[in-house]
Amino acid sequence: MSQNLEKKRADYTEGSIMNSILRMGLPSMFGFLSQNIYSLVDTYWVSKLPGRESGVAAITFFATILWLFFSFNQLVGPGSVAIISRRYGEKAYDLTEKAIKETLVLKLFFGFLFGIIGYFLTGEMLWLMGARGAALADGIAYGRIMFLGMGIMYATYSVYTAMRGIANPHMAMYLMLSSNALNMALDPVLIFGHFGFPALGIEGAAVASVISYSITLGVGLFLLYGNFTNVKLHLRGKAPIAIGTMWKIVKIGFPAWLGSMSFSSARLIITPLIAAFGTEVVAAYGVGNQVTHFGIMVLVGIGLGLSSLIGHNIGSGKLDRAKKTADQAVWLGVGIMCFFAVISFVFPRWIMGMFFDNPVTIGYGVTMLRILAVSFPFIGAFLMIEEIHMGVGLNTPSMVMNAVHSWAFEVGPILLLTSLLSFDQVAIWWTITVAGIVSTIIFYLYYRRGRWLTIKV
Repeated sequence: MSQNLEKKRADYTEGSIMNSILRMGLPSMFGFLSQNIYSLVDTYWVSKLPGRESGVAAITFFATILWLFFSFNQLVGPGSVAIISRRYGEKAYDLTEKAIKETLVLKLFFGFLFGIIGYFLTGEMLWLMGARGAALADGIAYGRIMFLGMGIMYATYSVYTAMRGIANPHMAMYLMLSSNALNMALDPVLIFGHFGFPALGIEGAAVASVISYSITLGVGLFLLYGNFTNVKLHLRGKAPIAIGTMWKIVKIGFPAWLGSMSFSSARLIITPLIAAFGTEVVAAYGVGNQVTHFGIMVLVGIGLGLSSLIGHNIGSGKLDRAKKTADQAVWLGVGIMCFFAVISFVFPRWIMGMFFDNPVTIGYGVTMLRILAVSFPFIGAFLMIEEIHMGVGLNTPSMVMNAVHSWAFEVGPILLLTSLLSFDQVAIWWTITVAGIVSTIIFYLYYRRGRWLTIKV
């Protein structure tokens, strides 16, 4: 019986390296990319409501706050990736099950804790971000519902992490795509009030998201506990969950959380500076940012599969293969982002025209996309290097680079250029671009030292 079970478990530490990267990475990419469409779909349908700029601006303001609160997800996520994938590579399946269950407990706890805090501070945070008038009211209505579902969102992402960590990336992909399809179907129904449902406006977009995440979490747990995955969860496993090992997960993720907090809090400074140039600029920034992130999410998605693959290889003792896998993944990241750079540079007006009729708003977005496109290939390398370090549980270098990138290379120069020297928003776009290029060069030089190959968890 045990031999048959062994044969059913996937192993991507053999054969073609690029094939393994793509078999683990592409399902993660398609699934994770669909998750970025959640916010993009919300933005699209809300842009069809009366007073579209205020609604889009509201989601843009809240997206920055949500990014900050999702940084708390990093307290658990990176540690869970490293430990689940490493234990699976070691073929310690009872300990793999234990790590998955501990991750879910931690995510539910932190998600609901920070969701409650965010719920009561939504208005104050949006005000500090620069939201005023209709944008502030819409942001509060949308944001409070999203905060109520934060625990569900956190736990849902852990289901995806667990499936990638135990070499079931296709299952995670199907779940993520189904979740996004459900959100796409519910959005117009709840926003505009079809099929007998009341028209909830911007609140309907948030309700649709929370419902979609909730159903996805339920299906994911059914698959994990129902023996449909490479590692089956039990109500009472052979290795019980423990505070000590949960703390280990948090300890590994703590530097990643600090780095994510640094990046997110920098956005809390940068967004109000952008807001000073008007609602049209904020709206263009919101759509342009999401389109930019669409390309970034492709890399993050592949990187999620890559980090698990790196953990599998090191857990199996195949260090040379882990190094070759990482090198090929970095160049893959550069190539993919070159493609998105060309699209963003050549077709920015068409992209912005999907969301706005106002030529002024479209013009702001066109300029932004073309400038940011210059840094895309470098961002591709940066993200893959970050995921490689996450896969082995070494998150301090990413923390340092995110802090330096966000505060020394972005916030400081932006404050100088806009507040003291009175440059317009174009200076912000160029600062962000140069910061991405310089940070990547520094991070790549560190990566070449290879310290990540020697880390134990």
